[in-house]
Amino acid sequence: MFKQQSGFTLVELVIVIVILGLLAATALPRFINVTRDARIASVNGVAGGLRGAASLAKAQWMVTGSTGAISVTMDGVVVNVNASGYPDADANGITLAMQGLDGYTPIYTAPPDTGTAEFRPSNGGNSTCYARYTANTGLVTTDSIGC
Repeated sequence: MFKQQSGFTLVELVIVIVILGLLAATALPRFINVTRDARIASVNGVAGGLRGAASLAKAQWMVTGSTGAISVTMDGVVVNVNASGYPDADANGITLAMQGLDGYTPIYTAPPDTGTAEFRPSNGGNSTCYARYTANTGLVTTDSIGC
């Protein structure tokens, strides 16, 4: 009678380790970019918030019939607007209309009624990772190259 053998040989174990190493080497780069993907999603979320805030301010401006007004009141907050009814691109305009941009650094270009405001993530990214608001048109664009 032959004794039945159990277990793995050394060659089988080495082959399994090599296969696992190859799988890890191909899967790891996919998971490294999770932080970048999260930052891009966050910038896109802020862009959506900027669009909504600008639209609400413009709607409030139109509803009140204040075609010459320089401000509107949104949820008890006075927001400065320009001649077209969109919030100014400064701390008293679009930033107040958003009411909460934690984790983002605003960068304003003058003049506030026709300039732009860029909102960049405070923790990472570079100058090509932002959501940009343009005051005279209410247009919001994003750039996520440097995220």
